[in-house]
Amino acid sequence: MKIAVGLSGGVDSAVSALLLKRQGYEVVGVYLHCWNNDSSGCGADEDKKSALKTALEIGIPFKILDFSKEYMSRVIDYFYREYRAGRTPNPDVMCNSEIKFGLFLEWAMENDFDYVATGHYARLDSGQGRMTKLMIPKDKHKDQTYFLWKLGQKELKKVLFPLGDCLKSEVRSMAKKAKLSVADRKDSQGICFVGKVDVRDFLKKRLKVKKGDVLDKKGNKIGGHDGAWFYTIGQRGGWNITVKFKDPIPPLYIVEKDVKKNLLVVGESKDAKRKSFKVGELSWVGGDDWGRLRTRLRRAKVRIRHGGELVPVSVSNVKGRTLDIEMGGGQRGVAAGQSAVFYSDDGECLGGGVII
Repeated sequence: MKIAVGLSGGVDSAVSALLLKRQGYEVVGVYLHCWNNDSSGCGADEDKKSALKTALEIGIPFKILDFSKEYMSRVIDYFYREYRAGRTPNPDVMCNSEIKFGLFLEWAMENDFDYVATGHYARLDSGQGRMTKLMIPKDKHKDQTYFLWKLGQKELKKVLFPLGDCLKSEVRSMAKKAKLSVADRKDSQGICFVGKVDVRDFLKKRLKVKKGDVLDKKGNKIGGHDGAWFYTIGQRGGWNITVKFKDPIPPLYIVEKDVKKNLLVVGESKDAKRKSFKVGELSWVGGDDWGRLRTRLRRAKVRIRHGGELVPVSVSNVKGRTLDIEMGGGQRGVAAGQSAVFYSDDGECLGGGVII
């Protein structure tokens, strides 16, 4: 078996390649060049050098694929477009579906590889059936299935996640025993391939400051902001309060925003919680088998942010390509554009959609 492993320059992908080589596979390390180093603080050059060093240490061939143009058009342009429209996108979801398990997977299949593998913390279960299930991994704290909900059977049957049954501590330990130079390297954070950046500063590269009003729930002006598109539902702070209050006020959160009128409405924590919302742009890991899905969704749980709580929900009103969701206690930060990902009781990721 010939496997293309996406080497990011971090410890997770390095150990994935190491495990596969030890299992006897023919492994090739592939670095995906997607973002050119600039003032955003991206460490692309450092990541590339680290990935190459990892390949040399493990003793596998190394290749670089340049997807920078495609990444710009399919992920970054989408990111700005969504914020401009007043939504809060998830670029990592798009990056996985369009780049890692899109272009990279297509390249691998065209070049006679049997599989692609990555350092994602996710588990695949083919069981005795024909369907490959996407499951929450052993390390629930590192679970990355939230970012993989757009993948279907076509992709998952050609993908390997070697770390699905590993804890992060075990991965670090294996890297140290193998004397890999990335053993203690910090995990990457921030936007996929771009790295850890201040989102507002990143947005300002294309979206201009546009002063607007902050209103309370009664419609009274209490402050100002720099442009409604820089903020997200459920966000605390980041704007200016321009009036004086007699009594101390509780923390305030954004509960509504209108990019056309350039307005933000803020309220207390209880005001920022929503019990119901609608989900569109649905994608199901096992396909559109509504008989199976209706059964599984009756007892489903939903996650509306990476690492967020799995909340029991009631799913109704399947109208074409949308679902109506009801949550018992409500959640803060239910923002249009974010992903809502559904799970069964046994940890299977059923798929998801975009909050509308």
